[in-house]
Amino acid sequence: MAEPAGKRLKSSLPLCKAHRSSAGSRARHNLQAAVEEALCGVSSLLWDGAYRLQALACVFERDDVALPRVASFFHQEALKQEDEAEAMLGYLAQRGGNFCSKDIQRPGCEAVCAVLPALELLLLQLKEEADVLVELSQLARHHGDPHTASFVKSHFLSPRGDRLKLLGDLLTSARRVGCTNDQTGGFGEYIFNELQEELRR
Repeated sequence: MAEPAGKRLKSSLPLCKAHRSSAGSRARHNLQAAVEEALCGVSSLLWDGAYRLQALACVFERDDVALPRVASFFHQEALKQEDEAEAMLGYLAQRGGNFCSKDIQRPGCEAVCAVLPALELLLLQLKEEADVLVELSQLARHHGDPHTASFVKSHFLSPRGDRLKLLGDLLTSARRVGCTNDQTGGFGEYIFNELQEELRR
């Protein structure tokens, strides 16, 4: 039995409240309205994450923190996030969907001024995004759209596992060299910035 038209599944997907459906699009093919809206909301979530990572990179470029390799690492992560957001938007356009941009909010990481909380914030962000992407894939399968489910899994979920593993390793290394949650772990942060090979890429 099919789901009633007005009913929605319970979900924590970031949906676009002001979404304009592309029902009249000639390019639209087998793209359910719920999947289109979820793709739009997840795209916005990825852009927010990229903005947050750029803000974290700028924290480590300040003269009172001065950890250039850590800043470069966060810049690279922000670029990866932007590439993912652009890929999601490209896919949405390819399927004939609409993207509804929203106002950019403050990143909420102004108080972060040490390596350990910044890495923990990035790890939390990637885990939340992975959960949302899994839910997006399940929503697409539920609505009979295996193409979207496969696209999300291959382009977003698989690479995210490697990033999560790398972040876990970086957090372990940061704790071992004496980084703390406040700015008192200064020498540990300097050692981490100088010796961590993953920051040199």
